[in-house]
Amino acid sequence: MKIFLSFLQSTHKHPIPAYDFWEYYIKNGVVEAGHEWVECPGIDWAAGLVPQSKNELAAWRRDVWNKTMEWLTNNPVDLFLSYLYPKQIDVSAIKQIQNMGMPCVNFYCDNVRDFKKIPTQFNAFDLNWVPEYKAIKLYKRAGCPYIYLPMPVWIEPKYRVHKQETNKQVTFIGSKDIQRITLLNQVINISPQIPLAIYGSGWLNAKTHQVYNADYTLAKKILFNINFLASQGLKAYIRKIAQLNNKPTVSNALQLKINEMLSPDEYIALTSESMITLGINRYPSYKFPLTQPDTYSRLRDIEAPMLGACYLTEWTEGIDDLYDTQNEIAVYKTGREMADQINNLLNDPERRKILRKNGQEKALSMHSIPRSLNSIINTLGL
Repeated sequence: MKIFLSFLQSTHKHPIPAYDFWEYYIKNGVVEAGHEWVECPGIDWAAGLVPQSKNELAAWRRDVWNKTMEWLTNNPVDLFLSYLYPKQIDVSAIKQIQNMGMPCVNFYCDNVRDFKKIPTQFNAFDLNWVPEYKAIKLYKRAGCPYIYLPMPVWIEPKYRVHKQETNKQVTFIGSKDIQRITLLNQVINISPQIPLAIYGSGWLNAKTHQVYNADYTLAKKILFNINFLASQGLKAYIRKIAQLNNKPTVSNALQLKINEMLSPDEYIALTSESMITLGINRYPSYKFPLTQPDTYSRLRDIEAPMLGACYLTEWTEGIDDLYDTQNEIAVYKTGREMADQINNLLNDPERRKILRKNGQEKALSMHSIPRSLNSIINTLGL
């Protein structure tokens, strides 16, 4: 099967959150599934996410969709597979592609975090690849076609082996945010002796400094807050003001656990060979109280077990559908539970071996991109 990919491919490095790994994962996953991927040369899909004016975004959409339509007209495919944000989508172009006999499927991984209701643009697709269990009710409510499948992660075959512990530490890899600071402060306060090691962007900066933007006028500030109130509501606005005035900071004890950024090889080694690898599924949002955060299963819940980690992650709806949380991964709900689970695992090397082995086998066999693609193809009757 020939699959056209629009998966944030780019020839440039843009000032937006990490995105380039998606292209790597999906292209390799398509090949492993026995299919062929194709793309339109010269299109920078990630550029549509760069902060820009409405006119600039509209010009970007016209350019990429005109090129895509011309390319597909001359090079028809069996499936159009994308990772597109609502603002990137041209509904009329999607319908034209469908009218040419090419089904269209869109993946999106931050439904729970980003939306209160599913964007109307997603209704244009034949199927939406939804990795968050909590998002299912949003798609059902919208009457939007969907298929619930894991995050698309591809691990190089040489890393799909059972790993031995070589790093005697509890490893967390992830960017700094208010929820992670709060949780990890609590855990280290409960159990200071835990051999925690933290890696990721933002942690080495003791304080987050706001950069003055000369173009951020009073009028723009007022408009931003009006838009925030309209989209998030009064309660969220009140929480935002409260958090801005009372931000949690990294404790001195936690600061001692922070390390330099990792190379790709170090990332893989620490994830797979640490005594315990941590996942944190809560996220910053003004829609929820700081002390009662929302959660959803993240990409790390697939990637870490695939790499052979002894994985301890935050429980969220749907995690029990992915794993046996007694024999494949371990879970926690609170800081106290995380500390207890860490200490229990540190004292139980045999269970760590069991989780490492069983979690990897489950992730590689049941949560792979080839398996997900087969589910999509079968659902569409291709």
